[in-house]
Amino acid sequence: MSDTPIIPDIRIDGEIAPEWLAKAHTLAEALPFMRRHAGATFVIKYGGHAMGDEAVAREFARDVVLLKQVGIHPIVVHGGGPQIGAMLKRLKVTSEFVDGLRVTDRDTVEVVEMVLSGRINKSIVQAIHDVGGRAIGLSGKDGNLITARRLRRTRRDPDSNIEKILDLGFVGEPAAVNPEVLDALEDTSFIPVIAPIGAGDQGLTYNINADTVAGAVAGALHASRLFLLTDVPGVLDQNGQMVAELTPAKARALIADGTIAGGMIPKVETCVAAVEHSVEGAVILDGRVPHILLLEIFTPGAGTMITHR
Repeated sequence: MSDTPIIPDIRIDGEIAPEWLAKAHTLAEALPFMRRHAGATFVIKYGGHAMGDEAVAREFARDVVLLKQVGIHPIVVHGGGPQIGAMLKRLKVTSEFVDGLRVTDRDTVEVVEMVLSGRINKSIVQAIHDVGGRAIGLSGKDGNLITARRLRRTRRDPDSNIEKILDLGFVGEPAAVNPEVLDALEDTSFIPVIAPIGAGDQGLTYNINADTVAGAVAGALHASRLFLLTDVPGVLDQNGQMVAELTPAKARALIADGTIAGGMIPKVETCVAAVEHSVEGAVILDGRVPHILLLEIFTPGAGTMITHR
């Protein structure tokens, strides 16, 4: 069997086929955006529906490799809530949610670390390798990347009006990010893939929200962009139309008047915090859309960007 690649015929009746002209036109239009972002660091939170669809996951891996090849430094931070839930159910370990956060006891945190740092992390690394890239899997424990502390949340009792501290177990938040290991990888061909696990005092392990980790890593690296891939097009206004750009002040105003509500609030707050910690822009994108990263980066924009401009 010959190893010679099959070269498609780009001509129809002697003329260049329109689809090939369209591809060449798209590449030419992308050039100014490539030049603008050359050498930039992009932190990408990847998870949810995008991670669960094999075809979309393969396209995501290909897009990340393309970013690396055009001179951008992508860093992937992944979640894995559904996969953790499935494994806990399989192992008959019960867990509950409080205010959208999984209460994590000692048994649960062991499963969380196994799924995030093991199965999910290595599957993303393999997907990147499969499309011609090079990746290295990390967790917050590696290279002292993420030092964590216990997340404290309070809830006001509706009857007594007394605030109570919620015990979420081994749910954490970043106390510090040490970018040394990521800095060392920047000028290599490796793409870092980070599981949102942090190390606390006395050898404790903490499960951290992946959006929060991505925002903290982006801030520590002074990244050019933070991308949160989610399951909605972006921030929607009161008419259901996507808002293309927000300042931190406008974002807070939309939270205050209820336009931004529910699970979108912590995502927007993560973006605002990142922008206020030297990230140039933070973008909320629909991760279910094929090649959404490329559409955002190499076109005028496909999601909601939060920036000081």
